[in-house]
Amino acid sequence: MLWLSELGNRLKQAREERKLSLDDLQAITKIQKRYLLGIEEGNYGMMPGNFYVRAFIKQYAEAVGLDPEKLFDEYKNEIPIVHTEETIELSRVKTHKELPKSASKVLEFLPRILIIAVVILAAVIIWITVQNKPDSSGQADQPKQTSSGENEYDAIESPEEPEPKETDTGSAPPAEEDKPAEEKPAEPASEVVFKETAGRKAVYELTKAEQFKLDVTSSGTTWIEIRNASGKKFFSGMLNKGKTESHDFTNETEAFIVIGNASAAQIKVNGKPVEYKIDPKKTVRQDMQIVYTKE
Repeated sequence: MLWLSELGNRLKQAREERKLSLDDLQAITKIQKRYLLGIEEGNYGMMPGNFYVRAFIKQYAEAVGLDPEKLFDEYKNEIPIVHTEETIELSRVKTHKELPKSASKVLEFLPRILIIAVVILAAVIIWITVQNKPDSSGQADQPKQTSSGENEYDAIESPEEPEPKETDTGSAPPAEEDKPAEEKPAEPASEVVFKETAGRKAVYELTKAEQFKLDVTSSGTTWIEIRNASGKKFFSGMLNKGKTESHDFTNETEAFIVIGNASAAQIKVNGKPVEYKIDPKKTVRQDMQIVYTKE
């Protein structure tokens, strides 16, 4: 079909412009290579269902830098539609019909069972309280009276406290306590502050920092691009598992990072992780802009 062929060619062209093979795209999106090829050829019948067709197209588009929403709108007459509401309603009806009779009987008698349990618990608490109540007829032992009329506790004399000795007025005054050394105020720690999101790009600001050290580490396989405000590329290509790209942006004003598979990459500034503000599980590709403000 013409429209499907145009969509596949458009996605394939975007992939080739980024110099990504189908194997590279499979590593980024975690979608099997045969499904990626099916998308490019417009062969949707080989896929598990309409939901997966739309999900795979969305991940493919994000990985190669295209807006999936625009693609869905442009090719809405050809891309399969998922009837989510009908599926949910059918699932609810089936669940109610399959409820066993035994479960219904248990639900019917549940309030009575709870009332009986509460009554038994109250009876146990009352019984324990009565058993532990002290005998009111018993009297506490009274102290014995001595022959002098004092009780035995009063007759015991407390040891005399020694009288305080007078200090020698002629002695030297006590030395002044050492004053603690004045602490210097701690220098404010550098921090990366989230500012806003613009589309799929998250904007951050680095302040109170004498340097700007950027580290990008991959825990899987992902495509990375790092550039400055003028568009100069510091790195562009695949970053394999366990590899780190480190760059000094102290003399720059901004850093731009594009991550093809965000869930497999960690960003650090001056050794501190920078959190994604857009869920990487929902959006495979992430664009970040870090503005360096020198004070």
